[in-house]
Amino acid sequence: MRTVIFDLDGTLADTSGDLLAAANACFRQMGHGDLLTRPGDAAIALRGGKRMLTEGLKRVNEYDDATVEAFYPVLLEAYKGAIDHHTVLYPGAMDAVEALKLAGYGVGICTNKPEALAEQLMRSLGVRDAFASLVGADTLPVRKPDPAPLFEAVRRAGGDPARTVLIGDSDTDRNTSAAAGVPSVLVTFGPAGDDMAALKPEALLHRYEDLPGVVAELLP
Repeated sequence: MRTVIFDLDGTLADTSGDLLAAANACFRQMGHGDLLTRPGDAAIALRGGKRMLTEGLKRVNEYDDATVEAFYPVLLEAYKGAIDHHTVLYPGAMDAVEALKLAGYGVGICTNKPEALAEQLMRSLGVRDAFASLVGADTLPVRKPDPAPLFEAVRRAGGDPARTVLIGDSDTDRNTSAAAGVPSVLVTFGPAGDDMAALKPEALLHRYEDLPGVVAELLP
């Protein structure tokens, strides 16, 4: 089966608002107040919890690795408790997913968000059942850009790794596809969209309405 695997944060959904809120909850516990803002720091949010903590602490000249490690579990708990207050699916995303399924493609998710949080979010958004697989950062001993999580997402979706395309929004996704030897499509409507062309993916996606056609060209 031809298979389309999606990244989650910044690709299927804009999760930056809830991620930044979780980081700022940590900074308030430290006595700093909110150090990250939206939309200016949305791209940082999609780089993960430790990256947000690192960036915020550097802004107040209080960065150290031990503090980041100590507050990372705190951030995850804060995020778990308010995971869908600001998160929205990108326009047309689920219509594109359903169109791909009707055309005979398997669809799945490969994300660097912890698996339990990814499952929670997708169920909260009411779209988990649309995807045949979901592989997170801790599903396997390795995470993207190692190709193993991508291959596992394909396997769980009943697909063929040699007939797969990865939809993403970052250099991590581009590097994953390159390591796996499969084409990548990078979205331009995420926070880092202006930088996607420089990564030279097989295709850029400006709107989800165009995805079925793009995939058909890459996986004839």
